[in-house]
Amino acid sequence: MTMLKGNDKNIIENERNLEMKSVLLIGQSNMAGRGFLNEATPIYNENIFMLRNGRWQMMAEPIHFDRSVSGVGPAASFAQAWCNANKNEQIGLIPCAEGGSYIDEWNKEGALFRHAVSEAKFAMENSELIAILWHQGESDSHSGKYKNYYQKLNVLVNSFRKELEALEVPFIAGGLGDYLGKSGFGRSCVEYDLINQELLKYAEYNRNCYFVTGEKLYPNPDGIHINAESQRILGIRYFKAYQTKSNVVEPLDNEANMVKELCEREYTIAEKRYITLEQFTLGKSSMEEVLKFLK
Repeated sequence: MTMLKGNDKNIIENERNLEMKSVLLIGQSNMAGRGFLNEATPIYNENIFMLRNGRWQMMAEPIHFDRSVSGVGPAASFAQAWCNANKNEQIGLIPCAEGGSYIDEWNKEGALFRHAVSEAKFAMENSELIAILWHQGESDSHSGKYKNYYQKLNVLVNSFRKELEALEVPFIAGGLGDYLGKSGFGRSCVEYDLINQELLKYAEYNRNCYFVTGEKLYPNPDGIHINAESQRILGIRYFKAYQTKSNVVEPLDNEANMVKELCEREYTIAEKRYITLEQFTLGKSSMEEVLKFLK
């Protein structure tokens, strides 16, 4: 947004004084995010960025734009939890998930893989890649596709690490929600638990790989996409796995309160300015309100 140049300048000045970390986001729609934006408290943080058009911009949801219906995913709460634990650092999100994608579409010769590698390499020119977050499997949770999932995932993980020259980077896989196989578009995902078993097995047998459970997450009315509140929770689980370097095989204690605490932080002056200008650019506030705030 051209209206945000003043705020962007402040953020860039801050960036020079802080070491940027980055996280690659890959998988299908539940990584891209389909949680309804109006059902989650927004997360604004001047130390959280997203890669857009080759530039780091202050994060705002939706982080992905793979579809016009993109919404809340797990990355924002992961990043906010990371910032809470790393007060003097900044983190950048590299959105590369693609809704509806099969694991076969993430083969190393495919467009999705090559695009993600390209974006990650671009981000790594001025950041340190600290994790790869993966959430995929709904599209493969039927017709016995789980039988070859472990092998395909192994090729994917090793290919990303090799191409990015990051052989030790943590790879964190999110489990599929236990609401699947019951209703709506999720009814066909009858083998979701078998995919989860393969994901967990992979995390247990491979170095710097971790699994986070999708247990007790809740869907949108479509029966397949994780809702906004549950996406916030899932992001916290991803961070717990990253922080502890261990699998998260059951829901954490007091997850709802953890989400509330993440979202109730007081905004900085730069963040308030960003929000004010964003609302004005979207036609939700007047020029008089903007000028009053900027005085």
